[in-house]
Amino acid sequence: MTIRYLKRGKSGAERAEDAARVEATVRGILADCQARGEAAIRELSARFDRWEPEDFRLSSAQIDEIIASLPEQVIHDIQFAQEQVRNFALAQRASLHDFEQETLPGVILGQRNIPVASVGCYVPGGRYPMVASAHMSVLTAKAAGVSEVIACTPPIRGEWPAATIAAIHFGGADAIYLLGGVQALAAMAYGAPGMDIEPVDMIVGPGNAYVAEAKRQLYGQVGIDLLAGPTEVLVIADETADAELCATDLLGQAEHGPTSPAILLTSNRPLAESIEEEIGRQLEALPTADLAGPAWRDYGEIILCDTDEELLQKADEIASEHVEVLTRDPNWFLERLTNYGALFLGPRTNVAYGDKVIGTNHTLPTQRAARYTGGLWVGKFIKTVTYQRVLTDEASALVGEYGSRLCAIEGFAGHQEQCDLRVRRYGRAG
Repeated sequence: MTIRYLKRGKSGAERAEDAARVEATVRGILADCQARGEAAIRELSARFDRWEPEDFRLSSAQIDEIIASLPEQVIHDIQFAQEQVRNFALAQRASLHDFEQETLPGVILGQRNIPVASVGCYVPGGRYPMVASAHMSVLTAKAAGVSEVIACTPPIRGEWPAATIAAIHFGGADAIYLLGGVQALAAMAYGAPGMDIEPVDMIVGPGNAYVAEAKRQLYGQVGIDLLAGPTEVLVIADETADAELCATDLLGQAEHGPTSPAILLTSNRPLAESIEEEIGRQLEALPTADLAGPAWRDYGEIILCDTDEELLQKADEIASEHVEVLTRDPNWFLERLTNYGALFLGPRTNVAYGDKVIGTNHTLPTQRAARYTGGLWVGKFIKTVTYQRVLTDEASALVGEYGSRLCAIEGFAGHQEQCDLRVRRYGRAG
């Protein structure tokens, strides 16, 4: 192979050191919340968000007031985006079918798709009010049929994030709490009766490294959607792509934070050699350069290949969250790529479309998890369960005879007796 790195990001060892620090901090916070409950959650909210309300749950009157404070265009735009997300989510839900099949004469096997009973959605805030994350979690859970959906989102500089709250409400949340960070996930997982928060069955939604680590540590106590670390983008480009478009789309994801990987994977040497200059030019004018610049400096990569086959192999190895394909034939990659969170095919679309409005979900696997999982969708909120029914004596005896011998091979005497009892009771000899 002739794959060459013209620029590399931080090493795996450096990233592991960062992860270890986060892991220890989160473990301490969760232990404190589990031990002291509401008192710890309130103290953490005051410390990290400077937010100390008497009641963290927003009332109907407060929600109405918040929505009324927004311009009509903002409300229209939120509802337009939610219509796209809802339509796609409902189409996904319709693709999941219950079924029943007679696999042997008198043997009925079936499958049911049952929504999770209660879900807690984390909608991040911080520097950016993540309005779209409300669509992706709250709305998608409701489209799946989840009966009880609560949402937590942090205040921003001591204020209500009005557009985010509106999106959560329009998405169908049954309760909204102004609560952020690890303490919000702890409240949803363990419950906080004094704050009117009951434990949920599943927690979903993106967040910073601490939120992602909290989900990892809480898995088992509750279900989770996936472990989403800092956002990633991979741009696959050939000689048909231009530096301006590639640089814009790389920096568009890098602005999420200083640890967000952005990778250009190209077979076009002039593009590979010119992208640094173009990124530098754009950073001079980009209002979020304080985040995008360090992300590109520390985590940006430029990888040069000779052929489409090498681009394909390297892209599947990277297994990025977002993969843009800016090549002469994007469908060639659609048919062959296997490891990615979401694909963006051709120059007329981009990651921002997927993040904000087009309808596909933006909660996606990072850190190479695309090798074994997809992103958040209605199916994540569905438990696919099975059942069996044996209708005739003959069928029960037939299966029992096979089952008895197979149990004997494994040495399970009690299992074997379950089979043998049915053979004696329902078999011809009985």
